[in-house]
Amino acid sequence: MSKKRIVVVVEDEDAIRRGIVDALRISGYEPIEAADGVAGLGEARRAGVDLVLLDLLLPKMDGFEVLGELRVTHASLPVIILTARGSEDDRVRGLRAGADDYVVKPFSARELLARVDAVLRRSPERPTPVLRISGGDTTVDCARREVCHGERERVALSEMEADILQRLASHAGRVVSREELLACVWGLRDGGVETRAIDMHITRLRQKLTVGSSDPDMEWIVTVRGKGYMMGPNLTLVTDAPSTERGMV
Repeated sequence: MSKKRIVVVVEDEDAIRRGIVDALRISGYEPIEAADGVAGLGEARRAGVDLVLLDLLLPKMDGFEVLGELRVTHASLPVIILTARGSEDDRVRGLRAGADDYVVKPFSARELLARVDAVLRRSPERPTPVLRISGGDTTVDCARREVCHGERERVALSEMEADILQRLASHAGRVVSREELLACVWGLRDGGVETRAIDMHITRLRQKLTVGSSDPDMEWIVTVRGKGYMMGPNLTLVTDAPSTERGMV
């Protein structure tokens, strides 16, 4: 029997939290409850946690603070924000802060479980992991989810950021559409995540690749208007599979 996936539910409204916990438990997950930001951060940092469902308006520490603290120690832990604050500015802020998805209240249990499943799902179509991508003095280790700017600075990648970069690098030389990223990275084939979420992850990924680099103008990810994204030129790709593919052009 496979191990149950552990989901931390950080929500201060008792009725909503209980409803989410019941839905998760019925669906085979192992939920852990927290009613405020401080308790939620502590539970999320426990060993073995697979995903966090995080409200924004929390007592003691709000959701954005929890997310910021969590990203310092657990850069790759999936986080889905749950909130009644559904404005574009709030969604963009949450995604830029490192959330993997954003669900606006009121939502159905069916929708929430679909989002949870999509974030946790590991697509069988994902390519062999890319070990290393180099540009200038910057090297990306996707397996370790780490960006190294020479000997000066190391920056952690979230799991979603590493997966996006892996997908682009594994298909160097062609455009990867947003729909393909939704299917192969998010595991969704019928929508369910706004394409804006992809754009925000790309923006954050670009920042991590260039800020601190000796060559901040290096073009790592190219936007192809109306089509999607592709890896930039003048980069070197090394995979863990036997390959002579080098020089992304």
